[in-house]
Amino acid sequence: MLRYMPGLLFSSKKTWKAIQDAKISIGEAYSQYVVILALIPPIAGFVGTTQVGWQLGFGDPVKLTTNSALIIAILFYFAILIAVGLVGKAIHWMAQTYGADPTLADCIVLAAGTATPLLLLGILLFYPMMLLVFLVGLVALAMAVYLLYSGVPVMMNISEDRGFLFSSSVVTFGLVAFVAMLAITVILWGMGLAPEYTH
Repeated sequence: MLRYMPGLLFSSKKTWKAIQDAKISIGEAYSQYVVILALIPPIAGFVGTTQVGWQLGFGDPVKLTTNSALIIAILFYFAILIAVGLVGKAIHWMAQTYGADPTLADCIVLAAGTATPLLLLGILLFYPMMLLVFLVGLVALAMAVYLLYSGVPVMMNISEDRGFLFSSSVVTFGLVAFVAMLAITVILWGMGLAPEYTH
């Protein structure tokens, strides 16, 4: 599936059709795509937060300890793998409401392809400059939403109108899941799993 990545970024509608015709399995989607791209943000984040650090204002760079950054990177990696599967499962669960009957594999492939710009954004974490990550993050998020809206009608074999409504439901699910993830993070930090900083 990795060979479809440039097409997803530059000619998504045509590429979604090729992906649908390829009948990619869940195992192939994960082993040939998700597990590889999901490495980018945690590895870049680990290097960026331990070696470079980030600045808030004009002070000294803030860095994480190696142990703290490693734990966060590992948890981040598995969170990405789980998130792709959960979004795929949510798409599969919602499909009947919109007159679609996709396989679970189609839904997970759609979730994986949609996440591509966000996973590639992780490269910026090698040098975690907050403003740059935020601005490029907005562009990556817009691209991911576009990939979702262009991919749903093709992968689900439904009309553009139903695809628009279906995609909007998936975006809503994604926002709710993101807020839930933030809440879980706050709870874990409160239980003593907060990052440790170097001085």
